[in-house]
Amino acid sequence: MAASGVGIDHSKINLFSFTGKMKILHMSWLAFFISFMVWFNFAPLLASIRETFGLSEQEVKLLLILNVALTIPARIIIGMLVDKFGPKITFSVLLAAGGAICFLFAFAKSYEELATYRFLLGFVGAGFVIGIRLVSEWFPAKQVGTAEGIYGGWGNFGSSAAAILLPTLAAWIGGDDGWRWAIATTGVLALVFSAVFYFSVSNNPKGTTYFRPKNLGAMEVTSKGDFFLYCAMTAPLYMALGVLAWKIGPANLGIFSSTITWSIYAALLALYAYQVSNIYKINKGLFAKNARPVPEIHRYKFKQVAALNFSYMITFGAELAVISMLPLFFFDTFKDSANLSMTQAALIASIFAGLNLVMRPMGGYWSDKYGRKLILGVTLGGSALGFFLMGLITPDWSIAAAVAVMLVASVFVNAGNGAVFAVVPLVKRRITGGVAGTTGAFGNVGGVTFLTILSFVSSETFFMVIAGAAFVVFLLVMLVLEEPKGFMYEENEDGTIEKIQLH
Repeated sequence: MAASGVGIDHSKINLFSFTGKMKILHMSWLAFFISFMVWFNFAPLLASIRETFGLSEQEVKLLLILNVALTIPARIIIGMLVDKFGPKITFSVLLAAGGAICFLFAFAKSYEELATYRFLLGFVGAGFVIGIRLVSEWFPAKQVGTAEGIYGGWGNFGSSAAAILLPTLAAWIGGDDGWRWAIATTGVLALVFSAVFYFSVSNNPKGTTYFRPKNLGAMEVTSKGDFFLYCAMTAPLYMALGVLAWKIGPANLGIFSSTITWSIYAALLALYAYQVSNIYKINKGLFAKNARPVPEIHRYKFKQVAALNFSYMITFGAELAVISMLPLFFFDTFKDSANLSMTQAALIASIFAGLNLVMRPMGGYWSDKYGRKLILGVTLGGSALGFFLMGLITPDWSIAAAVAVMLVASVFVNAGNGAVFAVVPLVKRRITGGVAGTTGAFGNVGGVTFLTILSFVSSETFFMVIAGAAFVVFLLVMLVLEEPKGFMYEENEDGTIEKIQLH
């Protein structure tokens, strides 16, 4: 049995270092930061976009939903690709493609073009999954929660940077097209950094093995029960896209005809059936006649993945939905009672995602230090409380009180993001990209679900729904999630077994 950790730097995390594993961490969060700027570059400029195109309230809300829709399948696809081909090439290509599509969105001439390119830009949101695998390759298990938290938190700050910088840049450029040029600058940044990233990182440290899945198309599971749970947990990914089609269809916005909408339903059903067939193809050995049980050292429990999926549906899903609507929420709530401008509203709203800079790393650090199940439970419970309080905000409140309540929700939900991904790399190393992709996709399922709910209800009810869902998942985690402990085992290409410490 091979020793684990060969070639991995076990020294402490030094944020002021730019060599070895710290260089990888810094390059990773910078790539994620830029991908998030591109993904959410339109949110703080929605008021200008709305004015340019004369958009209705429902057309604005559709753009919000479209922005997170494609990220659902994209995170699954990217998760599998990064496991197979490595983070270096995968992230570089993603950034370059995102930068190119960004230009098309910035200079769209019609609402149809605007909606199409916004939908396509959802693919860049899958970049998060790539860094999860890359960081887990370079950091030991006892530091991976903190490192992943720094990666996610600092990278996630890209949405806040967009909220802070882009309205100011658009105003400085001036004119009716100021917002277009502001958005285009993020495309330039993505294209340039795609090349920088490619020539600056390597997939794993020298002397270590980059474990790859045996097959591409679905994750391996280790029991028949886990096979059926995996199939069931795949369904919501397609259901969320079905909800989007329904929202765009004749029953609601009427952008798609009945024929197109039903064709989409049929295509999604066929894709789900195809995915289930892939899951079976990769795991059919479990159903073979006289099949032997998977050896204990190679097993993992898929219920761990399911619990993480639902947790991220709440934490990141709520964050996605809230940061998309929060600038307009503050503007519409306080524009009359407190004379709040759109720029001021965007700055206030940027605090919500901005706390990711600190709280996501803290969620990972607390998980490393005090236990992963405990911290995830605390953050989910706190999120339920925070969003319940946000549901009570009215124009009669002071802005200070509204911001204070927003901070409560933000602290817990952002720490919860870090707590989820403190567990993800400890499920099974060779399928870390797949687990991260599925978990990340459920974050987008949450975003689509909550934004769709928002399109039918008031902001107050929207926050209350998130609070209720967070409480339900809190109970689920307390009942189902198991604290990672001991070791995991992976098989090298030469057949030797490597033992990887989990604490």
